[in-house]
Amino acid sequence: MASKIDFKLDEAIEVLSRTPAVLRAMLDGLPDHWTSNNYGPETFSPFDVVGHLIHADEADWIPRARHILQLQGSKPFEPFDRYAMYEASRGKTIRQLLDEFAETRQQKLNELAALEIGESQLDLPGHHPQLGKVTLRQLLATWVAHDLNHIHQVAKSMAHQYRGAVGPWVGHLGVYPKS
Repeated sequence: MASKIDFKLDEAIEVLSRTPAVLRAMLDGLPDHWTSNNYGPETFSPFDVVGHLIHADEADWIPRARHILQLQGSKPFEPFDRYAMYEASRGKTIRQLLDEFAETRQQKLNELAALEIGESQLDLPGHHPQLGKVTLRQLLATWVAHDLNHIHQVAKSMAHQYRGAVGPWVGHLGVYPKS
């Protein structure tokens, strides 16, 4: 088994900075049926994912990082509405969302750089309303894992569109749940 790597802020930023381009490469210019369908009840379509990532960048990661730096766990974070993108994305195209995400992500990475977070600050405590005590390091690592999770979700949603078409290979592709 491969070893896990320790969190390094500069490496996290390298991953976070790539997400908008990855999603643009996967989704821009595709017909709506590729971007608007999900893979089952209570799952996100690729369109929903991009809207969700925009909302998370605006309302979650940097606001919570600032919260930790200022309050150090003395007050819980504001709850995060993981479904706010449904209203915010209404009437937009996937290209508009991809453009907005690229702009928002760059702005948030600039704000992160301006915080000048040092190694000693990464272990400052925060208070998540459901999870309890967390650290700034955990929050920022989760931002990276959250991006990767949603890239996976986009791929899974897209693969689902061909679930019936792949025939007997369905059982050999890890993107499909085992029946």
